[in-house]
Amino acid sequence: MRILHVVRTLNPTVGGPSESVRMFVRAHQLAGNEVEVASLDGPTDGPAADAYEDRVGCRVHACGPARANYFYSPRLDQWLSANYQRFDGAIVNGIWQYHGVAARRVLAGRKPYVVFAHGMLDPYFKNRYPLKHLKKLVYWVLQEHRNLNNAQAVCFTSEEEKRVAAEGFPLRSFRRVVVPYGTMGPSGDPEALKRVFLAVWPQLQGQKYLLFLGRIHPKKGCDLLLEAFAKVAAPDLQLVMAGPDETGWGSELRRQAAGLGIAERITWTGMLTGDAKWGALYGAEAFVLPSHQENFGIAVADALACGVIPLISDKVNIAPDVAGDGAGLMEPDNLEGTIRLLSGFQGLTQEQRTAMRKQALDCYRRRYALDNAAQEVYKALGLA
Repeated sequence: MRILHVVRTLNPTVGGPSESVRMFVRAHQLAGNEVEVASLDGPTDGPAADAYEDRVGCRVHACGPARANYFYSPRLDQWLSANYQRFDGAIVNGIWQYHGVAARRVLAGRKPYVVFAHGMLDPYFKNRYPLKHLKKLVYWVLQEHRNLNNAQAVCFTSEEEKRVAAEGFPLRSFRRVVVPYGTMGPSGDPEALKRVFLAVWPQLQGQKYLLFLGRIHPKKGCDLLLEAFAKVAAPDLQLVMAGPDETGWGSELRRQAAGLGIAERITWTGMLTGDAKWGALYGAEAFVLPSHQENFGIAVADALACGVIPLISDKVNIAPDVAGDGAGLMEPDNLEGTIRLLSGFQGLTQEQRTAMRKQALDCYRRRYALDNAAQEVYKALGLA
């Protein structure tokens, strides 16, 4: 089959959808199918299209540049109209922006398409940004409910995401399915991958560290992590904060760390990719994500794939499964909960940590390896 992914951007610094496309491309290819990507990236939007092709491993059609915020570009409509017949089905990644409207206008009634919400229907955003929710409510009535209702299905990556999706929005008649999700996992020797990471950050050689891996964003609970670390982390423990600072919040967090007296114990790496990312995970004592909202949490699956214990909040939608498998620790997304995560991990014996690492790897292999994901998407499209 020939499958098309439609996404706002493939820029890896913006978070989940671009990484999801990259991994699903690989899953499609492993299933023996061909795949292409249409995005609203333009020649001035981060890396050039050929760099995106190198990253995702397939042909990319950059239909931008697009206008800021809504990312409108009529070039996407034109490209879809000229090319949709070449594909058996399409996967639209993300909502609230123009690429969903363009896909519905061209594909509805002509080719099956599904929409991955990528957590963008979570009630967290309604509660955290009430004024922005009012704007979304207007857009929902005008456009978004039609984009979803015309799809073969709206795909969610966990039962929890499916359950809470679109609370606070009317006209919800779309079909909901859960598609197994995860990561391809690392490849290569763990010790060699650790050396790659330490070659860039040699100050961590011989150090024990906790790893935060994700966007430096208020949603991720980074401020909670710094305060909890300052209160209960063992004196010989370091903290690695790895991820892009897309909102500029990093400078405030650095001031917070200085005020807490832990600035010298924190390494800010920026975004980690490839072997350096896997090396950072393999070298970590544990992975920490006290997030206020995660529809899935690819970095959690990455940690599990390396046999690294995740310390995660109960707002990560896969956290109950991870904790239920004995593969990680889960607590509420507040300071007390984050303190309990760190204290609970430090209180584990070496034997308990070893057993939990084995459970982490088993949890990944059973639940979050990406091998079967492509087949489930084809079922949602009605192609299997």
